[in-house]
Amino acid sequence: MLHKGLFLVLGNLFAIAVQASNSTTPWRIEDCSKFADSLSGIGDSEAKILNASYVPENSTEFSGIPNAVSLCRLFGQVSYTKNSSVAFELWLPAADKYNGRFLAVGNGGLAGTIDEQNMIDGLNNGYAVAGGDAGHSATDNNNGGGAPGVYLPFMHDEEQVKAWIHNSIAYFTPPAKSIAIAFYQSAPDYSYYRGCSTGGAQGFALAQFHPNLFDGIVAGSPGNWYSHLALSFLHNYQVAQGSNFLPQESLDLITQAVLAKCDAIDGVEDGVLENPLLCDFDVSSLECGAPGTNSSSCLTPAQVSTAQRIYSGPVDWRSNASVYPGFSVGSETEWILQEQDLANAFSVPILQNIVFDDLSYNASAFNWGTDIDLVDERVGTLIDEIDPGLSAFKASGAKLLTYQGWADPYNAALWPIQHLQQIEKAFDGDVSDWYRLFMVPGGGHCGSAGNYPQVPGTWHALDALVRWVETGQAPVEMLGTDPVDQGLVNKTSKLCAWPRTARFGGGDPNDWDSFRCE
Repeated sequence: MLHKGLFLVLGNLFAIAVQASNSTTPWRIEDCSKFADSLSGIGDSEAKILNASYVPENSTEFSGIPNAVSLCRLFGQVSYTKNSSVAFELWLPAADKYNGRFLAVGNGGLAGTIDEQNMIDGLNNGYAVAGGDAGHSATDNNNGGGAPGVYLPFMHDEEQVKAWIHNSIAYFTPPAKSIAIAFYQSAPDYSYYRGCSTGGAQGFALAQFHPNLFDGIVAGSPGNWYSHLALSFLHNYQVAQGSNFLPQESLDLITQAVLAKCDAIDGVEDGVLENPLLCDFDVSSLECGAPGTNSSSCLTPAQVSTAQRIYSGPVDWRSNASVYPGFSVGSETEWILQEQDLANAFSVPILQNIVFDDLSYNASAFNWGTDIDLVDERVGTLIDEIDPGLSAFKASGAKLLTYQGWADPYNAALWPIQHLQQIEKAFDGDVSDWYRLFMVPGGGHCGSAGNYPQVPGTWHALDALVRWVETGQAPVEMLGTDPVDQGLVNKTSKLCAWPRTARFGGGDPNDWDSFRCE
């Protein structure tokens, strides 16, 4: 399956691209500005190039990473309503460094900026890579951060809200790809998307709403049930107030107790739970006065209750039905963001700017019954991507690869597992021929977890996806590298396609070949 989305172009841009040069020879990278000028008709379509420059090899750092190859850097804009546009960048490596593949990258958080860190990794590996700002500017929206009582303009424009997660990648990808065609004088062999967090949600949006745009999608740590993810932030903040609060030392205490009980289940004691679902741990065993506890290493009854409620997740008061899954054992040491910061950064801004349209709204008054219905009605339809019936995506022949850290401080790790089960139910069984999920023991949000520095935090999902798409080799395992702990700089880990997990078979526990997926 080649050239996915080749004809899904805006206006006359495809014609412009193929007519930009009568030659079949790729443009010289040094002629970047001249190339941009050759796209003379682009201003008559919804897309336009604003600037272009040649960037010599190793001359510039993007997010602290130098460009290992020279590039033609183009700044563009795609209008999607009269007053709204997606700003995007397209980075084109020199023809002799180009791997023949197009890569679009997603956003994080409330977006509003272009993810240069994701782009530079793609560029340095030979991709023609594009990224956008999700259809609104962080500069105009509190520098991309949410806070109580702060007006966020993009949240008051329905099309901008939908662009944020549902549509922005689909807005800039066709023109960016067409410009790449004009530069190389040939279409890319394959087209891929990679995103994490909000970018993971954007990946599911592509599969649900734009199923023919890419040959393969990497959707990491996906917040694709975004409205209810925000409600989980609010719930975990509310249950941890006052004497219920769990300070970091208490969170560490719980995780240490979990590891003491269950670390060896996978065959090796390495400070990580391979599969938390196999760990039968009761946090009430740490309540002050329980056998084996002492006054300096125990939890108050209120703190035990807080932990139990974070494990359980929020529920609808009317039916006791789950609103969003809770956190797994072994993740406790990463909960401090849930208790302190995430509700004010995401939940409250969404409630104040969209759901209730009232910047004075007090989220402590949220009704965990009828107000859930309002969230679903007023914002869920705009930012969620949870339809399990991805039949059009499956029919396209594309592949979807998801990964999720078990110690993710943002997203409850059980959500991607539950969503996989929903998809399997919709398709009456196994979907592994086109969708695979990889769970990361001790993994954080899109990378290393702060309190699991020994866990490799670079997960080679795109490499696994490329092999799957281009050779038909479905991934049963995935490589993890680059732990934060520099004493373990060469450590590698084996990640397994769920529901398989890695089990130690002997040898060096820091070598992924010492584990097998079973």
